[in-house]
Amino acid sequence: MITPKTIDAIQEMLADQGYVCDRALGTVVFLALKLGRPLFLEGEAGVGKTEIAKALAAGLNRRLIRLQCYEGLDASSAVYEWNFPAQMVAIRTAEATGAASRGALQAELFSDEYLIERPLLQAMRPDENGAPVLLIDELDRTDEPFEAFLLEALSDFQVTIPELGTIKAPEPPIVILTSNRTREVHDALKRRCLYHWVDYPDFEREMEILSARAPEAAAALSREVVAFVQALRTEDLFKKPGVAETIDWAKCLLALDVINLSPDVIADTLGAILKYQDDIQKLHGSEAKRILDEVKATLEPV
Repeated sequence: MITPKTIDAIQEMLADQGYVCDRALGTVVFLALKLGRPLFLEGEAGVGKTEIAKALAAGLNRRLIRLQCYEGLDASSAVYEWNFPAQMVAIRTAEATGAASRGALQAELFSDEYLIERPLLQAMRPDENGAPVLLIDELDRTDEPFEAFLLEALSDFQVTIPELGTIKAPEPPIVILTSNRTREVHDALKRRCLYHWVDYPDFEREMEILSARAPEAAAALSREVVAFVQALRTEDLFKKPGVAETIDWAKCLLALDVINLSPDVIADTLGAILKYQDDIQKLHGSEAKRILDEVKATLEPV
């Protein structure tokens, strides 16, 4: 697919994949593609940072390569590793048969046949559909040494394997980095990227998102669900529900054939929108009824 040439075309392409975004996010995505710059997305968990990479890859018909970050992630785990069990079998076989010289065996052992490619190396490889979308997810879970390595890798879009040499991407991948801001990411890395804070959507935008992701939900139920979740985000909770939880909750209610929200229904399905027991405990009983009553009072009849 040809890369969209306008911001409106970007928004339309993402909407075709079920991802509803505002003009500001559409603009920064357009610029990232136009300028070939990595895109750094920050925001609370569940607001759609990861989903935009998936929608972009699907819309552009590009391969999506995901590097899920975690504490202790190092360069070798993100780039490559050698298939040691297969190498040991090859060594034992060569020793038993005497079929290969030491130099020839070493060259064979450290060849592509025994190389296990991890996400960063995969993203540097050519692809018939064009440069892949490289999603570096939850970067804030890693530590500073990995950030420093990533800064170098994203500067030149190349990685070095000591046994094979330097591998450079023939075409830079489309890079999207996400962070839930559990810690600050170093400024040097941010400066390499275009930045956007992905916030919770307003009522109308979240209605559009829910309509795209759960179209079978009736308008009245969708309005109550969105309004209730938005009200929850104003409460003093350990983890406020994101858009992902709004969608999950609506689908759970549909599976239960719920037509309208009630305190009993909310109590039975709180686990779809709240993920911590302390938060669930706060919403049990009269508190959920109070919020629901306030929500229904503000909603106009459909």
